[in-house]
Amino acid sequence: MSDENIIAGKNAVTEAIRAGRPLDKVFLVRGSADKALAFIASSARAAGVAVTECDRRKLDAMSATGAHQGVVAVAAAREYCTLEDILDRAEQLGQAPFVVVCDGLEDPRNLGAVIRCAECAGAHGVVIPRHRSAGITAAADKASAGAAEHMLIARVPNLAAALQTMKQRGLWIYGAEAGGGSPLWKTDMRGPICLVIGSEGAGMSRLVREACDFVMSIPLLGKVNSLNASAAAAVLLYEIVRQRHE
Repeated sequence: MSDENIIAGKNAVTEAIRAGRPLDKVFLVRGSADKALAFIASSARAAGVAVTECDRRKLDAMSATGAHQGVVAVAAAREYCTLEDILDRAEQLGQAPFVVVCDGLEDPRNLGAVIRCAECAGAHGVVIPRHRSAGITAAADKASAGAAEHMLIARVPNLAAALQTMKQRGLWIYGAEAGGGSPLWKTDMRGPICLVIGSEGAGMSRLVREACDFVMSIPLLGKVNSLNASAAAAVLLYEIVRQRHE
């Protein structure tokens, strides 16, 4: 994580929230009764920023000086757009929408790699949840190899609701799940599409899976029963590319 993304101390974090600076997460020392920290927590949540309590040692490790006063914020490396911006972009280009949803990827390097694959495959945008997910930090930006600068990225409070919005705009929702659904090669993915990539460990969340119109799997012929999330995304995305350009 880059030091440029770290904001430490009560006043610094309070002013960042007040100024509307895009923040990925606020970390508070666990068990504190400090009123200033409680105010920061409520202000952050009101601004739509995820708040997590953690051990003081984690805050010490995140803060270069250790003078964090019990609070550290991680700033986003860039601003986010809206889901509507992504769908409007596809319409402006006269193309069938092609959207990638990351359901709870927690490793910023994995998220960056998925964004890189999505950009190379011609997706119109990537959607990530506001909570329980990595954001576009310096680590994610670096892993994207610059692709994050060219990709519309929306951060939404509720993925299931976002999927319903896409359905209303005519998109079909496809989810990928190890060992479940129809094989990738036998799944028709032409037309307006939203591809859901599940988290590293748990895969798709229940509500997101239930919102999918189709669930598919990548055939695994070896002894390992799953692919890394970004590797799976690359396989899935380029099968969509192949079908869209037949």
